[in-house]
Amino acid sequence: MSAKRRIDVFSTCPQSRERLGPDYLRRVAEVARWSEASGCAGILIYTDNGLVDPWLVAQIVVQSTERLAPLVALQAAYMHPFTAANMVASLGHLYGRRLFLNLVAGGFRNDLLALGDPTPHDERYERTREYAQLVARLVAGETVTHTGRYYSVNGLHLPAGLPAELQPGLLMSGSSPAGLAAARSIGALAIKYPKRSGDEIPQEDEDSGVRVGIVARPRAAEAWRVAHARFPEDRKGQLTQALAMKVSDSHWHRQLAEMSAEEHAEDDPYWLWPFENYATFCPYLVGSYDRVAQEIRRYIDLGFSTFILDIPPSKEELDHIGAVFERAGATVAS
Repeated sequence: MSAKRRIDVFSTCPQSRERLGPDYLRRVAEVARWSEASGCAGILIYTDNGLVDPWLVAQIVVQSTERLAPLVALQAAYMHPFTAANMVASLGHLYGRRLFLNLVAGGFRNDLLALGDPTPHDERYERTREYAQLVARLVAGETVTHTGRYYSVNGLHLPAGLPAELQPGLLMSGSSPAGLAAARSIGALAIKYPKRSGDEIPQEDEDSGVRVGIVARPRAAEAWRVAHARFPEDRKGQLTQALAMKVSDSHWHRQLAEMSAEEHAEDDPYWLWPFENYATFCPYLVGSYDRVAQEIRRYIDLGFSTFILDIPPSKEELDHIGAVFERAGATVAS
């Protein structure tokens, strides 16, 4: 095996549509503490029309941990770039904690239409690029005058600019050509839903990432038993997924749907069953520690240095995932 390589692993925060109120708050804090104890660099926090505000969730994460970085999904349709920059800077100054921003250009198409935003797919990435550049300049303490296609500001300044060590890290979907181009133009780390490792190509960018779930155990049979118990067949979910395909303009959504129909080897750990049943949006890797580690190592060798996991059901599950990365020869960056 080649030398160990440092990678970043992010977990994912539970969604508020699963529960609300104090129970949800406690669950967020619990999962955040699991993630930190397992060595994760941060935790992804979703945003869409049906979820509680991700910035309030980020504050819960920060208050519940010592170093875990919130990876806040940021949709340009929801707030002005000055407001976003002010949120980043405020949390940075109040808690001395660096944040990451997951720049969301898409989301659910019907959510955008409900907001009166019919902007086409590729144009949304152009808007997000301009948006992210404004946020970055404001957080850095610049006085910004800008007249662009989507935003115009005149002498705009954020008094509470952040020092270099607290500047936010930027991530953006790189599944589509438009997304990848936008990510490269602003220096954001491009994240994608991966194909099978044998179908992926070496990454041109120095840093790229994937969004993938993992179920692993010492033996493959046990891993598959756990996986099928966690993601049983859901006819309602399958119908919802079919409906989502009809209204979505997402490149990655179509890509995963096409791959779910492909034939594959019997011992293939790449599993799209949860996606097909609308239980989650990312592919899963299922199998023994060694088999899944082999796949993770292939992705690392292809140039992927960041892994965003699915929502962990327990601290023990994160421990199993940690065993996979150890066998893959990866040093998880804290």
